[in-house]
Amino acid sequence: MHSPEWPQTQDLVLIGGGHAHALVLRKWGMAPQPGTRITVINPGPVAPYTGMLPGHIAGHYTRAEMMIDLVRLGRFADAKVVLGRATGLDRDNQQVILQDGRRLRYDVASIDIGIASNLPNLTGFDDHATSAKPLGGYAEAWDAFVKTAPQAPNLVIIGAGVGGAELAMASAHRLQASGRKPNITLLERESLALPHIGTGARAALMAQLAHYNVTLLTDSEPAAVTANSVTLTNGQTLPSNFTLSVAGAQPQAWLQTTGLNLHQGFITISPSLQSSDPRVFAAGDCAHMGFAPRPKAGVFAVRQAPILYHNLRAALSGAAMRTYAPQRDYLKLISTGRKRAVADKLGLRLEGAWLWQWKDHIDRKFMAKFADYPAMPAPKLPRGAALGLADALGDKPLCGGCGAKLGGASLTAALQALPKPARADVLYGPGDDAGVLALGQGVQVLTTDHLRSFTNDAGLMARITAIHALGDIWAMGAQPQSALSQITLPRLGPNQQAETMAEILAAAASVFTAAGADILGGHSSIGAELTIGFSLTGLAQKPISKSGARLGDAIILTKPLGTGTILAAEMAAAHVENLMLGEVVAACFASMLHPLGRASAILAPYATAMTDVTGFGLAGHLLEMLEGAGLGATLNLDAVPLLHGAEDLAAMGIASTIAPANRALCLGRITAPNSPRTALLYDPQTAGGLLATVPQSQAQITLDALIAAGEPAAIIGHIGAGPVFLRVV
Repeated sequence: MHSPEWPQTQDLVLIGGGHAHALVLRKWGMAPQPGTRITVINPGPVAPYTGMLPGHIAGHYTRAEMMIDLVRLGRFADAKVVLGRATGLDRDNQQVILQDGRRLRYDVASIDIGIASNLPNLTGFDDHATSAKPLGGYAEAWDAFVKTAPQAPNLVIIGAGVGGAELAMASAHRLQASGRKPNITLLERESLALPHIGTGARAALMAQLAHYNVTLLTDSEPAAVTANSVTLTNGQTLPSNFTLSVAGAQPQAWLQTTGLNLHQGFITISPSLQSSDPRVFAAGDCAHMGFAPRPKAGVFAVRQAPILYHNLRAALSGAAMRTYAPQRDYLKLISTGRKRAVADKLGLRLEGAWLWQWKDHIDRKFMAKFADYPAMPAPKLPRGAALGLADALGDKPLCGGCGAKLGGASLTAALQALPKPARADVLYGPGDDAGVLALGQGVQVLTTDHLRSFTNDAGLMARITAIHALGDIWAMGAQPQSALSQITLPRLGPNQQAETMAEILAAAASVFTAAGADILGGHSSIGAELTIGFSLTGLAQKPISKSGARLGDAIILTKPLGTGTILAAEMAAAHVENLMLGEVVAACFASMLHPLGRASAILAPYATAMTDVTGFGLAGHLLEMLEGAGLGATLNLDAVPLLHGAEDLAAMGIASTIAPANRALCLGRITAPNSPRTALLYDPQTAGGLLATVPQSQAQITLDALIAAGEPAAIIGHIGAGPVFLRVV
């Protein structure tokens, strides 16, 4: 999170996670601009590096090796990462419009969204073919195809430029290496394939295509695509199990609506990388350098990055700008399926394994920039610091969400000092998920919760906090009724304050309205960091307590575990071999954003006890249920669902701030194997699932109903005889 020392007064929005923007974010993390709030918008949490795509298709690189993790990068740059798709600019109000309807204000914006190679006017293309760009979708589709491809697969690749030829050879190598005998056809609508490279390189690539028995058809254009064929305009039909388009560069259609000056759909930019609107910059393949036209190539995006970084900061601070001068020619290293490459420059013919090794070195050097980030030094203790200060600070940053909750022992000690309820209409006091007040023929449940922010996306944080706070209402089997907000904003400029508050309230209201509750208002203040909380009421005929479990009951959990560990890893920008942390975090957010209303409605008629799994972890909350019932339980560790990546992160020793206290709270009351899965039983959950006990006779019926409703539930154990003890097997 940003330093509270400098209020944020300007908004920089980076639209797209292209190479130029990735490099800008890395440089920004090394030297942030005081007063600027930076946001990056991208449809997914990772972005592919173009240079390694052919190597991945050929099987030389794993998917993780070629992906830039934008979530890790955003954490390093202290950027707000918005996983969404931009669909327009409202330049009058200086807002980026997202596909989901959100609008993000900017003072300065930059666009680096790449290009597409789809053929929307080709019959059947959208349903039965794949575009090489965007690269991420192609890589996923290819990996899935390789796993299921027949012994002699047919491939048709549309576009016989350098990219098409390179991917044809990569595809052939990968399939041959797996013991298959592919039949690959490369289509070119012009009379000459590989028209834009030197004669030497062209001859070398033609020889390599022949080596792989790739059929090259010139003067050939597709007319229609089906699930298993491509029909050409001349009437010829080609069998095809996998149809790929590498046919030229298509600009994203929404650029047409921006009102910016365009050239064939691409944003025209000046030497300062500004568009016709000086507040909007552009870089990479989506931009057209009107002052010095060049072909679409990743090398230009990489070399634009330092100028873009400087000029964005200059536009936000009023400093002088620099100009970008692209080189006239550049060395092209074209891989040829095997670990060999062809070089194209000055018409020469150079090829061999040494060129592939050189290209591999260049590509890995580039990706190394996004593998490990410099660690920010921890502040040194001042001289004469009080005893215990170092222990209180700990050896890692304080987590957000429920990872920042007070430890169970401290909380229990404090609650014991509270007097018992004196009023007759106060039915439940401290100790359950919510207070319960008598109300007519039923009851009103009352709870409050707040979370320390773990993301710079205030709207996302508001939605997660609202769902988290509602968990106590749903855990009582109640219907949400009303909500009051308590919001602490960090120091911001006036525009940023108004925008952030509106974003938080709109996001929270959407959750509460969907749950059937009204948001009534609340209180706001300025503090050191973003904290969002809600006080809620709900209505029920008969509340479900956490202490009613019975002997023989099945134990049902409705969400996978792991949010605390994953959020701790994201905060540390942890690097995990062959695991994309950004994708793990995105899946974690999706789980937290899943409300518990449907699960509560299905469980409530049968549950003998219910709670939501939050700060004390599954083990701590289950032990609370057992204490109330005076019973024990057996937990099947393998049956406990986990979020993707959580077990890998736990195996690395990553844990939330409160995890040690959660483990200590269970000492003497639990036996469990020593394993990463066990560690996740103590993991604090933010917006976690419901934990319910259900009579054994109703357990499978209830589970089937949960799964049919789209709830990721599981039966994880059963209630046994006392004393209070949890046995994990």
